[in-house]
Amino acid sequence: MRTYGNPVIGGFHPDPSVCRVGEDHYLVCSSFEYFPGVPIFHSRDLVHWRQIGNVLDRPEQLSLSDDTRASDGIYAPTIRHHDGRFHVITTDVGGKGTFIVTSERPEGPWSDPVLVELPGIDPDLAWDDDGSCWCAVAGVSVARIDPGTGKVLEGPLPVWSGSGLKDPEAPHLYRIGDWWYLLLAEGGTAREHSVSVARARSPRGPYEAAPHNPVLSHRGLGLPIQSTGHADLVQAPDGTWWMVLLGTRPKGYFPQFHVLGRETFLTPVRWVDGWPRVGPVLERHEAPAAWHPLAAEPGRDDFDATHLAPYWISPRRRPDGSWSLTERPGWLTLTATGSSLDRPGHTFVGRRQQHHDCRVTALLDPGAGRAGLSVRMDDAHHYDLEVSGGEAAVIARIGPVRQTVARHAVAPGPLTLTVDIRTTGVLAPTVTAAAEAAPGIRAGGPDTIGFSVGGVRLAELDGRYLSTEVAGGFTGRVIGMYATEGRAAFDWFAHVPGPGPDDHRE
Repeated sequence: MRTYGNPVIGGFHPDPSVCRVGEDHYLVCSSFEYFPGVPIFHSRDLVHWRQIGNVLDRPEQLSLSDDTRASDGIYAPTIRHHDGRFHVITTDVGGKGTFIVTSERPEGPWSDPVLVELPGIDPDLAWDDDGSCWCAVAGVSVARIDPGTGKVLEGPLPVWSGSGLKDPEAPHLYRIGDWWYLLLAEGGTAREHSVSVARARSPRGPYEAAPHNPVLSHRGLGLPIQSTGHADLVQAPDGTWWMVLLGTRPKGYFPQFHVLGRETFLTPVRWVDGWPRVGPVLERHEAPAAWHPLAAEPGRDDFDATHLAPYWISPRRRPDGSWSLTERPGWLTLTATGSSLDRPGHTFVGRRQQHHDCRVTALLDPGAGRAGLSVRMDDAHHYDLEVSGGEAAVIARIGPVRQTVARHAVAPGPLTLTVDIRTTGVLAPTVTAAAEAAPGIRAGGPDTIGFSVGGVRLAELDGRYLSTEVAGGFTGRVIGMYATEGRAAFDWFAHVPGPGPDDHRE
């Protein structure tokens, strides 16, 4: 029996939405305060995914100001294919609100946004047989809209607010047979997260709730995958049904810490008496009938292309003049636009941490600038390996505290910087008499983050302070290159998984 491993898209890829066109599946995720926004993936089997672009890749589509708070920005996109076009609807929280972009090709280019005159977040799109377009939003209410203009033609109509748990959100409407099904998340996006469903003969309702709601929740269960919810349904070409959803993989001692953000998982769906039956979501499941593995993408970028790969992201924006692949061919040159990673407006180009155990290495020529590698949760929670003025330093910013924890003299010229992250042999907390008396009881963080320059170990730091449980918010770690003074260049950047036992790769 062939099986697949969860998550199917690791790292900070929350709020997945999926659609199928023929034999092909397309999936989008939330991107929050990062640019470009809404990563889009392609798969032939729902298991093996490759990022083919970003839906919002132009400032005309997404312009996040320095006032955009961490975890604001782009929330919960939905992707659908109708009448020969792809549609993505999403909400810019703290910005322009809800809007739709369309494209004939999933790779783009995608249109400029069409604003939708509806309040709320987590918008969804569904079409009736007569061509009417319905939009559901968190709450949950539905409205009939004109997707071409964003005008509301009917509603919004309150229809169903779930089983009574807090935060009914992430609604998705489906016409399946003679029924309209309304899938939603409730309980909040933390450990109480769950998925519920109701159905009606019309998108206007009235809706009857499934007798076995929630249809999926890991709350109170001792499973390695937690916070399961914010789901979307898709039918494979062979007629089987599947659910993509977000979840977390917390590590360490109580209360545990998740550091990769909310990831994308896949689980099979059965239909019993007209209702979907799901779960639990396991680390391994029997695979779909279709099986289309992809060649492994290189973990190293030598910056020889004329454009940045789609997985590179930057907080809020990436203005022209802050980066270049042509100024020094074969190198990524970064020019400082701000003097500190602690405040918006800095130059940072990074990628999501996708494996619990991993190693990131880069070759930096700092020149006369100040630059380095940073492991980032937000402006107030990051660890930096920085080079400037003949010295390398490791800097920890944790909430209101900023401290340089190590310094080391370095020679001028290119330097190899390394950040390695491990979940085994993690740094122990302060040893107490009770701990010494009971060595089998170990209180530790999720991982240890090490920093080296030119092969010299500078520091190791506890990873719990770069976790959602400490920093808060809806994102995960992003590891990247930065410049906060002058100009610096990176010859290559390598991000490869480590030997950790918990990364379920093919």
